Amino acid sequence: MGRLKELNKFVNKRLAEMKDPDDMLKAAGHLYGVSMSAELIAQKRGLDTELAGMAGMLHDLYAYESGSYDDHAHKGADLARKALEKLGLTSSEETEIICSAIYHHDDKASVDSPMDEVLKDADAMHHIYSDLSKEVKEKEAARYAKLRTEFGIGS
Repeated sequence: MGRLKELNKFVNKRLAEMKDPDDMLKAAGHLYGVSMSAELIAQKRGLDTELAGMAGMLHDLYAYESGSYDDHAHKGADLARKALEKLGLTSSEETEIICSAIYHHDDKASVDSPMDEVLKDADAMHHIYSDLSKEVKEKEAARYAKLRTEFGIGS
């Protein structure tokens, strides 16, 4: 079985422990949506799709488990590191790539490593495309415009 599928099983077990079924479905939808978006963006940019998908699966797990978005990116990177080390799915270098992407994913205004940018863009993409009736958040507008150009999506 692939590493992403193994990680999905881990995340699914953690999400199943959530008390509110609606919150669990929302969390699963976002984590899976960002994971898939990250794989697509990584493939387009010639980066490792599996690592991108793994970062997407873990990026907001801390927030969903704790119920708090306070410093969730940094705390989420710590949770991801512990999970990846426990599961033994990644090398130390791969763990660093994934955890860096998670650590930086909430800072949409700065530009970081290529994989960090994949996760930021995937997160923004899922926020926007999961409900097109909502206005694009100011902090995600520039990324959205660049993604539309990158993917050849007209106005």
